[in-house]
Amino acid sequence: MKRPQEIAAEEIAMGTILNLTTAFEGISSMRISQIKNQVLRAQQFFDELWHIYNQLRVDSLFRFGRERSEAVIDKELFIAITAEGGFSGDIDQKLIRWMLQNYDPEKHDIIIIGHHGAVQLTQAGVTYKKYYKLPEKDQNINVAPLVKQVHDYQNTTVYYQTYVSLMVQDIKRIELRSAVQEAGSRADTKDDTIDETSYIFEPSTFAVVAHLEQSMVEITLSQAILESKLAQYASRFRAMSMAKNKATESHDQLHLLYNQTKRSLADERLKEIINGMKKAHLS
Repeated sequence: MKRPQEIAAEEIAMGTILNLTTAFEGISSMRISQIKNQVLRAQQFFDELWHIYNQLRVDSLFRFGRERSEAVIDKELFIAITAEGGFSGDIDQKLIRWMLQNYDPEKHDIIIIGHHGAVQLTQAGVTYKKYYKLPEKDQNINVAPLVKQVHDYQNTTVYYQTYVSLMVQDIKRIELRSAVQEAGSRADTKDDTIDETSYIFEPSTFAVVAHLEQSMVEITLSQAILESKLAQYASRFRAMSMAKNKATESHDQLHLLYNQTKRSLADERLKEIINGMKKAHLS
């Protein structure tokens, strides 16, 4: 049987774990709230850009900010957004497996975001074109390198984790051109037309349209990264909640065991004293 001092030390250690898991759970909850607000603000800004873009668009094609005569790589670009560390459960493995089911090295190039996904691809023997670390910050995410890569391809598909609820995360795939146009279709459009008869465009109307297209691609990619991070924070929140519940249960059990051991030890000493008194009395 363990001594009360040993059990007390284990109880203190479990209390430390309980405090840490509670703190991490709170941090994850705070991050989730912050990212939700950021995604909402980004969508509002996207809607404003789409209003302008829809009013001055010169044709129905979305070119990712390219010039009409600009050459592109005759492949589709896959972008996979995964966790940076290895504490994301099996959702990254599911995402990579899903992407590889549609992958043909002759038709596709891969850009991977997040170290965990890069490890998964390396273990699968798949070569990727670029690797980027998942941004540590949740604000002012620089997606310019990604947009530059997207600009060079005919089309781009993004695979990422998506937030369903605190306890449920899923994986999602979006075709970037369709995603931008779908987001634009949800925005309220205005009837006014912006054209060269009433406005001056520098250096040209096409250049302004290209800039708007590039900006909307940046917002869409940023939202995908933020939603992936939101899902990761939710996964951590769930893991910390489960760990906290287990730590609470273990802490309570250790506290009960400590009291039982102290009582048992006190009873043993009392028995020894009584037995000693009986022997002394008989002698």
